[in-house]
Amino acid sequence: MQHLPDSRYAAWRLAFTLALMTIGSSAMYVVAVVLPAVQAEFGVARADASLPYTLLMIGFGAGGMLMGRLADRFGVMVPVLIGASGLGAGFIAAGLAPGIVGFALAHGALLGLAGSSATFAPLVADTSLWWVRRRGIAVAICASGNYLAGALWPPIVQHFVESAGWRATYIGLGVFCALAMPPLALALRARPPAAVPSPAAAASASGAGRPFGLSPLHAQALLCVAGVACCVAMSMPQVHIVAYCADLGYGAARGAQMLSLMLACGIASRLVSGLICDRIGGLRTLLLGSVLQGVALLLFLPFDGLLSLYVISGLFGLFQGGIVPSYAIIVREHFPPAEAGARVGTVLMCTLLGMALGGWMSGKVFDLTGSYHAAFVNGLAWNALNLAIALLLLRRVPRWGARTAASA
Repeated sequence: MQHLPDSRYAAWRLAFTLALMTIGSSAMYVVAVVLPAVQAEFGVARADASLPYTLLMIGFGAGGMLMGRLADRFGVMVPVLIGASGLGAGFIAAGLAPGIVGFALAHGALLGLAGSSATFAPLVADTSLWWVRRRGIAVAICASGNYLAGALWPPIVQHFVESAGWRATYIGLGVFCALAMPPLALALRARPPAAVPSPAAAASASGAGRPFGLSPLHAQALLCVAGVACCVAMSMPQVHIVAYCADLGYGAARGAQMLSLMLACGIASRLVSGLICDRIGGLRTLLLGSVLQGVALLLFLPFDGLLSLYVISGLFGLFQGGIVPSYAIIVREHFPPAEAGARVGTVLMCTLLGMALGGWMSGKVFDLTGSYHAAFVNGLAWNALNLAIALLLLRRVPRWGARTAASA
């Protein structure tokens, strides 16, 4: 049976997709919560303790391209089933790791490359093909699973780390992923109706041969650099807020609560940004998010009181949640729909590489300076680069008359 876009089936599919992304994105938040405990057990520096997160995000991003190609060829169910196996094996292997090297490799190769990568870019690209009239909010709902994971998993993981230890917690997560994800993946058997565009849609897309008045390669390269830059800035609070709170004497549990608050607010931000995106387009939504993220990062510099950090963490989540989903909409607005999977996967891979680079870089800056102040300044500089690219592309849209061909 061939299902239609914007249908009741598409809505049910979106619900299953949200659940899969919530489970599949758990690894990137779990490792931030256990960072202090892992650093203490293995006796390594903060930068070395941040390496598992860095390898996880590199694998996450690189795997997204591979999983996207598998989804284009076999449907999204196949990579999601692979992801369930990768997450199950990865959490268990990490929980049994004898040292930081094995712990880091389990995160990069299994949790990242073979695991979480299957539940992000492929699901976002798949969702964009199932919706036309409400594509912005649909993609935002799908992508909010990434932040829903951040809101749900840190306090749960922190509880089990304190009561059972981080190793037992990791093994339990592996068993849960291996059992919970395959039934959800089976609900995604149907291929998207827009996977092979109609002749009219293909003809419309062919007119968008020079997005922003640039060659497709140059346009995508700018989006990729923007993706790296925004997420280097974004990763500073997300990866290090738990360790930052521990260093300030507030305790890791307070930091886990702030991370949960930050990402819970990010859910609201992504949903609101999806509605905004349907009205003003992906590029203007990116610009708005970049400005607001910079404001939130700036607030971390003068304020480090407990209450202040709770408030700023909430604001950071509210301000930056719509940035990453906006890239998927930009691609769908300015590139042919037949290229959506590969191009969305590539740009989202760069956002994840930015998270990887930023997570490690912030730890390295901390090791060199002994504080996180310079790390926040570094994040602001990368955010400024993202803002500059968004402004450059926006200036070129009216000049070259870019069209939203993909909405046809």
